Amino acid sequence: MIRDITIGQYYATDSLIHRLDPRVKVVGTLAYLISLFCFNKFSGYIIAALFFAILVKISHVPFKFMVKGLKPIMFMLIFTAALNLFWTPGEVVLVKAWVFTITLEGVKRSIFMALRLTFLIIGSSLMTLTTTPNQLTDALEKLLKPLNKIKVPVHEIAMMMSIALRFIPILIDETDKIMKAQMARGADFESGNFIQRIKAMLPILIPLFISAARRANDLALAMDARCYHGGDGRTKMKPLQYGRNDAMAYLSVALYIIVLIVTLKFVMF
Repeated sequence: MIRDITIGQYYATDSLIHRLDPRVKVVGTLAYLISLFCFNKFSGYIIAALFFAILVKISHVPFKFMVKGLKPIMFMLIFTAALNLFWTPGEVVLVKAWVFTITLEGVKRSIFMALRLTFLIIGSSLMTLTTTPNQLTDALEKLLKPLNKIKVPVHEIAMMMSIALRFIPILIDETDKIMKAQMARGADFESGNFIQRIKAMLPILIPLFISAARRANDLALAMDARCYHGGDGRTKMKPLQYGRNDAMAYLSVALYIIVLIVTLKFVMF
């Protein structure tokens, strides 16, 4: 399951999505994620699914690789859907047993919530899979640059987010190595109840925290040795510049929003 985490990983291939300006991908991803919370109709989710399917096809990233990222959060998906299923009041009661009541509104809300979380995760994964951490840092710094006028440390914030994204695959590999080493010594992480499994994770968490602290200290020493002092006066080796494909991408996102609004207004499904 550790290997199934796709957030923060980069899938290297040549596609139109990979070649887009990272600012376009950040803005487009935010617009897509925000749109998921603006409707409660099946027609909206159908449009969101079709739009995402087109992006996946263009990106050349295998869909199975993206769906794999849902496995670590499957428990959260089921738990959230169950809460909405059993605790949503409504007029049409389908099943009533003990303290649990399933209504038609609860069924709809649980399905909507599961779909929303699914698109939220795989939509975010598509951005990180097609954008390197350096590109994400440059994009965030450019987009947040107006905040410099009110003394917000934009460069430092973007740098911290980039380092956090870089550490995710590193810590995943480190966790996988520690688990294999502990299993070779006879550790069992699969059997037992929930409390026993949590206790079995202690031999993994302690060396993982120690390794993360050591890597963070090495990174701090390396930045200090290279006289890193922030973003003032720093130049970019590859400055970000918009192109024709970026303009078409913005238009595609705008068209998606327009189609979504028109459909939700005139289609009752």
